[in-house]
Amino acid sequence: MQSINHAHASTGAPSGAARSPVSTGIDEDRLHAFIGQVLNDLGGAYSATLVTLGDRLGLYRTLRDQGPATPAELAARSGCAERYLREWLSHQAASSYLAYDPASGRFALPPEQAMVFANEDSPVYLMGGFEMVGSHVQNQPRVAEAFRSGDGVAWGDQGACMFCAVARFFRPGYEHNLVQSWLPALDGVVGKLERGASVADVGCGHGHSTLVMARAFPNSSFVGFDFHPDSITAANAHRDAEGISPERVRFEVATAKDFPGRYDLVTCFDCLHDMGDPAGAAAHVRAALAEGGSWMIVEPIAGDSLVENLNPVGRLYYAASTMICVPTSLAQETGAALGAQAGERRLAEVIRSGGFGSVRRAAETPFNMVLEARA
Repeated sequence: MQSINHAHASTGAPSGAARSPVSTGIDEDRLHAFIGQVLNDLGGAYSATLVTLGDRLGLYRTLRDQGPATPAELAARSGCAERYLREWLSHQAASSYLAYDPASGRFALPPEQAMVFANEDSPVYLMGGFEMVGSHVQNQPRVAEAFRSGDGVAWGDQGACMFCAVARFFRPGYEHNLVQSWLPALDGVVGKLERGASVADVGCGHGHSTLVMARAFPNSSFVGFDFHPDSITAANAHRDAEGISPERVRFEVATAKDFPGRYDLVTCFDCLHDMGDPAGAAAHVRAALAEGGSWMIVEPIAGDSLVENLNPVGRLYYAASTMICVPTSLAQETGAALGAQAGERRLAEVIRSGGFGSVRRAAETPFNMVLEARA
């Protein structure tokens, strides 16, 4: 990159016009490094729609299943126009999302990239994260107005099918961690589930977490609650598609402060911080637990201070929190707006305020922390 001292020569300013001494106090190496970072960020932002396009058109799956292809070969396989594919493939290669072989002119999806873009059962499948970018863009006018008014943006009013993208983003983590490590980290819970326990999954969304548990523990009964009717409709559809009996797994519309029943285990996956009144929810969960029952709270991983969260995962969660979590909470009663990076200390305070005497971190992943609360 040319020196910043000479870069103004191409700005179109009239010859001899006064110019600010932009180099004064500026470390050019740091400036150029930051420009490089921003260019990478812009490239990533521009890429999100192209990644979701590749998913929607089945291009990643076609390359995964049928191997490397030229634009013409991929056109024949996918039914898409070659000229559009040539540009898309070129972008994907420039992004290192695909590998390009100049000798053959073919583009390939490496197995590592397939884990992220094409294998829905992969623990690092991230297509839901890319889908959320589109929801953020559509949601921006509503959130901008909320910035000025201080009001919230209701979950059901978020851009596109944001709740679909959220469900798709978190599902791989549930599939690969919930039964394998999270539930075993709780005190005596797996044994109860194996013998037969009653479970409420509060804030269940599309029901992926509920169904993961139901498949693993056929002697137990499960009910998923969510305040968003469309999500409950989707959850019932997922259950029916898996052939699970409604007598053993059902989904109902209810809030975290009014769901009915009494349970051996209550779970909340990535939703406590979204609630308007998480302390009130904690109190209701405490009342709904049977003697000796447990509450499992899965939340985004976070430290207790901003400095601890200044990292790539914190960056993603603060962005989602600004556009989704805080507006959703502020649209509800109380509007506590804990945010997606509330941290264990703040979450524990809220949980204890509901009447729980014990709160501990039972497990964690790069994306989540698992808290266990008991009376």
